[in-house]
Amino acid sequence: MTEPEVPAYGLWSLAIVNSLVFIMFAFSFFKPETRRDWRSFGAFSAFLVALFTEMYGFPLTIYLLSGWLTARFPGVDWFAHDSGHLLEAVFGWQSNPHFGPFHVVSALLIGGGFWLIAAAWRVLYAAQRTGTLATDGPYARIRHPQYVGFVLIMTGFLVQWPTLVTLAMFPVLVFMYVRLALREEREVLAASGDQYVRYMARTPRFVPRIGAASGHGADAEGA
Repeated sequence: MTEPEVPAYGLWSLAIVNSLVFIMFAFSFFKPETRRDWRSFGAFSAFLVALFTEMYGFPLTIYLLSGWLTARFPGVDWFAHDSGHLLEAVFGWQSNPHFGPFHVVSALLIGGGFWLIAAAWRVLYAAQRTGTLATDGPYARIRHPQYVGFVLIMTGFLVQWPTLVTLAMFPVLVFMYVRLALREEREVLAASGDQYVRYMARTPRFVPRIGAASGHGADAEGA
């Protein structure tokens, strides 16, 4: 007697559980307080819901691209769940995609993003309690480590399980985070003046300088 096959999709309970787990996990790292924090966290949560909906619920991307994928890669069962790891399947990874090169890169990006958000929040929280500006830890390298952390996590999920919806959302969310970062800088600049100007002069906004440590001493508030 053969065992019944486990369905590849339509697993809505898994979609809900995974969405909640990752959203709460991100919440525990980010700890939103202001309206701006909630806006950025809400957009990130929407990205996760869209991702897990396709990962476990309905594979919209596979469905829309099934004709092209089948013609281009005829030996692949595109409605098998592992085939949702599109990069692994397209590049011919024959083993378990969870151990494939793209999945490894994905895990590093996601883990690094969560670490960056958590490390930045600890520094920012301590600075807010003392009424100073945060320049230690990740803030010594970049001015907006928490937003960079969100982008790293989203990039990691796109490498692991790309979908048309999340690919469309990604540049919109990045643009939103850039706008939020610029608005924060204007507010902190108005409140701190020359102190923040000096911090800005030596600390890049999003991409750290390779091989050159930023100085400490000025304090900077922001995500």
